[in-house]
Amino acid sequence: MSEPTAPTREGQPGTTDTPDRDWDAAIAQIAALRDTVNRLLIGQREVVDQVIIALLASGHVLLEGVPGLGKTLMVRALASCFGGDFRRIQFTPDLMPADVTGHAIFNTGESRFEVRRGPVFTNLLLADEINRAPAKTQAALLEVMQEQQVTIDGEALPVPAPFMVLATQNPIEQEGTYPLPEAELDRFLLKVLIDFPSMEAEVQLATAASSGRIERQLQVQQAPQLGVDGLRQLQALVPEVELDRQVVDYAVRLVRASRGNAQLRRSAGPRASIGLLQAARAQALLAGRNFVLPDDVKSMAVPVMRHRVGLSPDMEIDGQTPDSVLAQIIDTVEAPRL
Repeated sequence: MSEPTAPTREGQPGTTDTPDRDWDAAIAQIAALRDTVNRLLIGQREVVDQVIIALLASGHVLLEGVPGLGKTLMVRALASCFGGDFRRIQFTPDLMPADVTGHAIFNTGESRFEVRRGPVFTNLLLADEINRAPAKTQAALLEVMQEQQVTIDGEALPVPAPFMVLATQNPIEQEGTYPLPEAELDRFLLKVLIDFPSMEAEVQLATAASSGRIERQLQVQQAPQLGVDGLRQLQALVPEVELDRQVVDYAVRLVRASRGNAQLRRSAGPRASIGLLQAARAQALLAGRNFVLPDDVKSMAVPVMRHRVGLSPDMEIDGQTPDSVLAQIIDTVEAPRL
């Protein structure tokens, strides 16, 4: 599809209030961010792109892949690029909700209660193997993911902005795990699949890691590329990316096509439509544009919906995956021609 001139919001003539120079600067900053993370996380360009899209769209990410593919490295690299705080929680069967959010304790010396904040009070939170904790502990993340705050002893405490949860799951080892409830799955903007790198990329990765170059790059004390305020400004630009009414209709039609489909026992809800438009806007900005194309929507449809749908028993028996079924459904929905 050839790139048209920038459509306007709702398809009517007009411009945004943001000066053109802001778009140019933002696009350059995002390109620099992408290059830096790709230099550290070798061979995972698509994964890096999708995580950056979620970060720009102020969303959360569910990462699925076997251990050892660089998930922790990617989060550390992202945090170093904007000077943000990074914390990691290893989810285990004995992890309690207070271990995640924090708790109030009584200070006997001062005869008052004090709040000890948990690891969620950070910018980037890596929830490692989230499905190893019971549902009660998994649910401790629900409020903070949706409301950007934690309630401790009746007091609502906001988490730092920007805030993003990156939760990991092992797709192979399922013994002793607890499936995430649908309500929590729906809070993740994207589900990103991370696989083994190519042969060439793995050679580069092994060389860099065995020589200590990657760790040295992370530990070098340099001024962050963006700063926390810079990242927040980029996030504020995403809702200003132009969105034609026909593109909005296309996104909604893609999500609605999952409903009533015999191949699916669970379909995507309205939060998927909202998330698809957020992700498409961030994808357009990552691609160097301040307007959304139908291709942006189509490219983000599977990552946005794959964790929000469930296969019918027949599809599971046939060895189908959410990705393969969604790809078939997407192909049946006609894209607009702008």
